[in-house]
Amino acid sequence: MNNWFVYILKGKNGQLYKGITNNIDKRLHQHELGQSRTTKNMGGFDLVHVELCNSRLEARKLEKFYKSGFGREVLEELFK
Repeated sequence: MNNWFVYILKGKNGQLYKGITNNIDKRLHQHELGQSRTTKNMGGFDLVHVELCNSRLEARKLEKFYKSGFGREVLEELFK
């Protein structure tokens, strides 16, 4: 079984970034190095949420929910 993670970063500018990965440490390091076009202009970030999923499909569905209108509303309430 290969575990996948859904993670949410909150930028210093208040923006939320949602992503998935099967190697959370490596992915966060890539964000820190500015290797992600979306997060390199966030002015730094904090990891505010991580969820473990049993498959890439499950993680992708959860990520899509968080990127949907209702999912964004939920996140804004939790991490404003």
